[in-house]
Amino acid sequence: MRVLIVDPDAARAALVAEGLAGVEPLEVRRASVFHGDEAAAFEPDVIVVALDSPDRDVIDSLRDVTEANPRPVVMFVDRSEPGFGEAALRAGVSAYVVDGLSKARVRDVLEVAMTRFQLMSQLRDELAKAKADLASRKTIERAKALIMQQRGLDEPAAYALLRRLSMETHRAMAVVAADLLALAGALKEDGR
Repeated sequence: MRVLIVDPDAARAALVAEGLAGVEPLEVRRASVFHGDEAAAFEPDVIVVALDSPDRDVIDSLRDVTEANPRPVVMFVDRSEPGFGEAALRAGVSAYVVDGLSKARVRDVLEVAMTRFQLMSQLRDELAKAKADLASRKTIERAKALIMQQRGLDEPAAYALLRRLSMETHRAMAVVAADLLALAGALKEDGR
């Protein structure tokens, strides 16, 4: 496991590293301040940020890094202002622990954060697929309606025509439907 520990306090960073004892294989790198370029170059499996108190700059940097290259992030903070925990979670932090850094807890917190990150990634992927499927269905429905209107066909016949065009062109039905709608829109504009 590759772990990037971001902590300006060398003693606290050492405590985090000690909490990972027994994890094999393990490669730990420490940085005193968070830089997205360093995280990208090291390609850690998890980022651990330990601070006295977070600020907006750190949270914004984490958001930028997790958007560009998603990975689990754990934050251990000694104290927190209201709203910072929520802001950190929205920025992609998988675990936000206030006043709870101890050598004995580090490994368990990282395991839970990594599992939570994987589950959230699966949910995001499933949501994106569901949205894409819904958009495809809407496009197909609009294309069927156009065919029904233009050709005077019923719904099953319009669907069969779309399906046949899809098979003949070796393209997905949603792509054929989108092309048909785009062509109809272009023809409509030319006929003004």
